[in-house]
Amino acid sequence: MIKRGKPARDGHVKLTFTVPVDQAPGGLSLVGDFNDWDPYAHPMEPKNFVYEVSVTVPADRPMCFRYLAHGGVWFDDPDADFHDQHGGHIEAVRTAPAARAKNGAASVADALA
Repeated sequence: MIKRGKPARDGHVKLTFTVPVDQAPGGLSLVGDFNDWDPYAHPMEPKNFVYEVSVTVPADRPMCFRYLAHGGVWFDDPDADFHDQHGGHIEAVRTAPAARAKNGAASVADALA
């Protein structure tokens, strides 16, 4: 699940990501273009049977992200605004579907190269 906060005056918005612990029992990290696909930048902490992490990102651009589970297993969030070959994408502040920028996100393959 992805919870969007309200945009702040500084142009950023807080996003909170949650995943049930039973979907990734060995641990989980949130990775994406906002943290250079670094699996150590945003480890998700287990709390009340869910992993949770919050990130603050610019409100004016979409971001590409995926989850990285223990053992190098990648998976997408079904609540992402859309998916493509790079993973899930989310717009920090939702815009009309026609205005979504679907290109230009870093790929998982590029991050691992």
